[in-house]
Amino acid sequence: MIVLLANIFQPLIDVADAVIVFFHDDVGLTWGLSIVALTFVTRIAILPLSIKQIRSMRALQAFQPQIKEIQEKYKDDRQRMQREMMAFYQENQINPLASCFPLLLQLPVFLALFYLLQSDEFQDQVLSNPPEGWLFIPDLTENATGGVLAALIVIYVVTQLGAGVVMMSTADRTQRMIMFGLPLIFVPIIISFPAGLIVYWITTNVWTVGQQYVVKKVAPPPPKATPEAVEEAKATKPPPPPPRKRKRRAGRR
Repeated sequence: MIVLLANIFQPLIDVADAVIVFFHDDVGLTWGLSIVALTFVTRIAILPLSIKQIRSMRALQAFQPQIKEIQEKYKDDRQRMQREMMAFYQENQINPLASCFPLLLQLPVFLALFYLLQSDEFQDQVLSNPPEGWLFIPDLTENATGGVLAALIVIYVVTQLGAGVVMMSTADRTQRMIMFGLPLIFVPIIISFPAGLIVYWITTNVWTVGQQYVVKKVAPPPPKATPEAVEEAKATKPPPPPPRKRKRRAGRR
């Protein structure tokens, strides 16, 4: 299964390898900073979708009173509730799944880096004479242990929680629970990851914090839409044009 996935992701693995080697050999960065640069390149590439995610989450937050009203009104009819919710989302141009797209697009890069760090050829480059570590990490291609692992876990948890906190104002209750639960869920998993992969994850968390900070400064979230404001907007909305009358065809003689 692992070999099959590696073969499927081989083109993306080659791209990740080329990007990291470019930053190391041509730009002169260390291997650790090259992984950080790869993270930045990935986040810049998906920035348009990240902006759509922020807008969608803001819309969900702004329309929470109306959403809760629909949920309360049709709480005894789940199918009707789903239909009304979808109609409400469509009317207000809200995509509740938009928050998933940036994460899904990062997953292939994450897997490609995972397989790249485990490849013999890449390990030989990183561990060439003299072997090159980064900061307090002696080997980016191997699993961290001892104090190095403990430090990476602490940094990961702090940055993951930080990324969740800056998104609190644009998240509903369910999304907040997910954000706070993610570090606890993933800590047992990242223990088995190469140290370089944890560096990638920490870097993308730091990017998320910075991105949300810039967005809040440049474009602060709009005020919540109250039921009165929604009704007023509907009242001032011009009525749709009348349907066109079809011309009658002359009857055959």
